[in-house]
Amino acid sequence: MPRGDRSRSGSAAVAVIASSTASAKTPAPTPPRRVVSVNLCTDQIAMALAAPGQLVSVSHLAREPQSSAMVAEAQQFPVNHGRAEEVYLLAPDLVLAGGYGGAAVALLHRLGVPVVEVPPPNSLEDARAAITQVGAALGREAEAAAMLADFDARMAALTLPTGGNRPLAATWGPNGYSSGGATLAGDVLRAAGFSLLADRLGMQGSGYITLESLVMADPALIVTGTPYPGASRAEEIVTHPALSSLSGRVVHVPDPLWTCPTPRLLDALALLAAEARIAATRSAP
Repeated sequence: MPRGDRSRSGSAAVAVIASSTASAKTPAPTPPRRVVSVNLCTDQIAMALAAPGQLVSVSHLAREPQSSAMVAEAQQFPVNHGRAEEVYLLAPDLVLAGGYGGAAVALLHRLGVPVVEVPPPNSLEDARAAITQVGAALGREAEAAAMLADFDARMAALTLPTGGNRPLAATWGPNGYSSGGATLAGDVLRAAGFSLLADRLGMQGSGYITLESLVMADPALIVTGTPYPGASRAEEIVTHPALSSLSGRVVHVPDPLWTCPTPRLLDALALLAAEARIAATRSAP
């Protein structure tokens, strides 16, 4: 071998050895030991994935039945109200926040507190990404992967193929509030086998549908959410007498099932997939 080649080969070997030695000496990142969650959705993912003793506080919303699908689990944790001062005094080495943390999260960043911000999901794929992101932040990648493997298996069993003559569905809330196509609820409805009135009307994000538009469309399924205690004029439209004249079904899907990127999404998907089968049967000649 020419001297130059031997020199280059020797240098390459030294570089490989040095790189291997450096890699061997690099310790794995230490998982956080005191995690505080200040967001309803990160609360629930963290409660499902965190190691015992790792999660030290969740937001107060985690205990509210109108919002949370893990009320019972949240009783095990002290709650916070998302204020920077109270979170800082908990001495966290990681804070989990949503994508719109506002001034409190900005202040925690300035104080040098590690914060991971998880954007709100607009699709089932976004939900998977959120679980992966929180799992990595907690150092619980294996647990997140196991959760996603089960999630994917259940979703594959429930999701209907795209295309075909799908029954029409619309979500219907206070003041005619409805989920558009580019939302988590819209993606779940499509996965269940429905087409969306919101898509037909050109809605992307959430917005409002008039009662007249809903009645004229006469969807096969109208999905309502969780009524809050008390009464309001905004909610009167949800049970308007005109709905009783429509040919479709009205089903209640509790908001906590499909507000956040957790496996409880699949409970909503299962309920809606069953409704899609009923709608297909009713429309069959």
